[in-house]
Amino acid sequence: MKNLTAARYGILLLYLSVFSAFSQETANWFPFNGEDDLSPSVIDMSHWLDKPAGKHGFVQMDKDRFVFEDGTPVSFWGTNMASELPFMSSREADTWVKFLSKYGFNAVRFHKFTWEATDGTNSTVIIPSAWEKFDYLCNALRNAGIYYGWSHIYGHRVLPGDSSRLLAYREIASTRFPWSHLNGTTSALVNFAEDLQNLNIELTVNMLNHVNPHTGLRYAMDPALNFIELQNEDNIFWSAIEESLKQAPTYRKLLCRKFSRWLRAKYGTQENLLKAWNNEGLGEGETLDGENIYPQPNHGLFSWEYEQAVKENRPVKQHVLDKAEFLYQEQVKYYQRFVTAIRNTGYRGPIVGSCWQAGTGLTHLLNLHADYLTGYIDRHNYFGGGEGHTLKPGKFSNAAMVSAIGSGLFGTGLQQVSDRPFALSEWMSLIPNEWTAESAPIIAVYGMGLQGWDASYVFATDYPRYTSTIQTPWGGIYNATSPTQLALYPALANMIYRRDVAEGQTVVNRNVYLPDVLKGNTSFRETVTQDWDRKKIEGSFPLQAMAAGKVTITFTDQPKPDEIMDLSRYMRSGNVYSTTGQLMWSEQGRGYFTVNTPGTRALVGFPPAKAIQLGDVTLQISGEFAVVFLSSLDPGKDIAHAGKLLLTVMARARNTGMEYNAAHTELLSTGTSPILIEPVKVTVTLNRKEKPVVTVLDHVGRKTTRTIPVKKNSISFNGTIYQTIYYLIEYEP
Repeated sequence: MKNLTAARYGILLLYLSVFSAFSQETANWFPFNGEDDLSPSVIDMSHWLDKPAGKHGFVQMDKDRFVFEDGTPVSFWGTNMASELPFMSSREADTWVKFLSKYGFNAVRFHKFTWEATDGTNSTVIIPSAWEKFDYLCNALRNAGIYYGWSHIYGHRVLPGDSSRLLAYREIASTRFPWSHLNGTTSALVNFAEDLQNLNIELTVNMLNHVNPHTGLRYAMDPALNFIELQNEDNIFWSAIEESLKQAPTYRKLLCRKFSRWLRAKYGTQENLLKAWNNEGLGEGETLDGENIYPQPNHGLFSWEYEQAVKENRPVKQHVLDKAEFLYQEQVKYYQRFVTAIRNTGYRGPIVGSCWQAGTGLTHLLNLHADYLTGYIDRHNYFGGGEGHTLKPGKFSNAAMVSAIGSGLFGTGLQQVSDRPFALSEWMSLIPNEWTAESAPIIAVYGMGLQGWDASYVFATDYPRYTSTIQTPWGGIYNATSPTQLALYPALANMIYRRDVAEGQTVVNRNVYLPDVLKGNTSFRETVTQDWDRKKIEGSFPLQAMAAGKVTITFTDQPKPDEIMDLSRYMRSGNVYSTTGQLMWSEQGRGYFTVNTPGTRALVGFPPAKAIQLGDVTLQISGEFAVVFLSSLDPGKDIAHAGKLLLTVMARARNTGMEYNAAHTELLSTGTSPILIEPVKVTVTLNRKEKPVVTVLDHVGRKTTRTIPVKKNSISFNGTIYQTIYYLIEYEP
């Protein structure tokens, strides 16, 4: 009993010591007050948006970038609005538009929003009453200069009215996935089954032919519709398809029949097939005559076979190549059918196939090429977080992306194709990771800037205001309205729309000749590791190249060697300098990067003790971790000449009472509201003759009565004293 009591006492002391340590750590953190206020403020970005959306004509693909029909280039800095949210009331829509405009979003990705928007009998017939609300929102967005795209199919749910049109309605309606929201949908099987494809296509065509009464335009003729996605997170190599096929024997037979006929057209006889396949790759009883040869549509299998071929220094086996090529051709046929139907409505904007991965090597390249043939390249990625989709106690990844160039979200860009626009249409750095404030700057500076990405849609914005905790009210970890995300967007949108960060020179281009890949060539040596929504891509070259310049893939019309620039001139003492001369990413210590452009000076990460010289601006930062942006508030003037400058300062954010273990690898308690912000001390020295007036702004960007003294062009911003994230620096005109 004494031993038990002593053990309990020890545990209590340990708990109290941990609690005391975290209480001391956050003792000078200040509560965040992002009140629901959309009145005019210094950070309001609405006047930066080019109104109305569509004024320059439809968005077009111009090789590796988006331009409008009149030649005006455009980049989209957007967010996701999902599920039933687009069918809000007109009053809510007006609030949302003000909110999105204030924080600088110029695009919205409407995601998985058609499940409840059809008539309940036929899955392709839309409901006028619901679409009236949708129409109002779209028009309001349009007038504010905000574009909208459709990610409307995330598993198309079949309904009884579809039954006469399907090979086996009950099989599809009864399918069950590990993800319940996909139950009873066309997901996975649609990639080869024409009857299911017809539903997805018909719904999309009906939507495009719907006339928005507020604009007087069919959506097919609405230039504010900046993309159509054929399907979300789906492709024919997705491993979930095998479980679907077990539940849908009619569709399994269809797939086997198609593949068997494809093989007969190629080989003619069973004898020739067996010879070509070296008597491998056939299941028991599988024959051409029986039309029952199964192509094993699972990227896990194909990835393993490719990696084995690499290890054994041999070509990929022929049966693997045939299965992959057949599946790839089915995917391309589906996408081409879909694209033709969309174009026949008159729609002239961009189209994207899907945004999903397909393993490593062979199927990775075939899936990427199928998307390439369809339109621009779009991908998803997430970083950090623990288990599941809600914030809860448990172990988690607390790595920082600034510590390793090319890690996490930024590495997604290794799938950028040299002559296509590139988008990241879902991304988030997931709590309880402590360094989430690094994510949006990495995407904006190195993705949208140096790499020349063309669109970003953070996932997701569920409320037109800040949430009271770092997670959503229902506990969700995908929260763009936390201060470590939303508070940074005015500065980032400002930088993107002024095109401050120049696109880099291409430093690595991997050439892929698809006919060689389909003959078993394994020279492409990159791996894709996927942990649910989180992907890690490792290349055959130093990923530090991504901080020097553009890294691309090119699908060539003949074999060509990869093109890798000598990067030694851009790498010095653990620092990587961009080809543009504007950016520097240091992997010294725990890592940080700097931005030195005419309109934006910034540091993101774990700052060094020394002062950082960025042109005529010096930053001295005191704190473990910081995101500091100094921005010109004038679209046409740089920091040296602008009348108003905005200083944005962010670090870590936690809920009140949120607790970690001593190693910061396990969340012990989620805490409650209010959110606490870690203060940062920043001294900014500006090499300007005029003496500015410096005003403390509140947490939604409004002026307060507090000012900060200026001493010899230096200004000390002490977050412990001023307890804010925004400051205004004004010069007399």
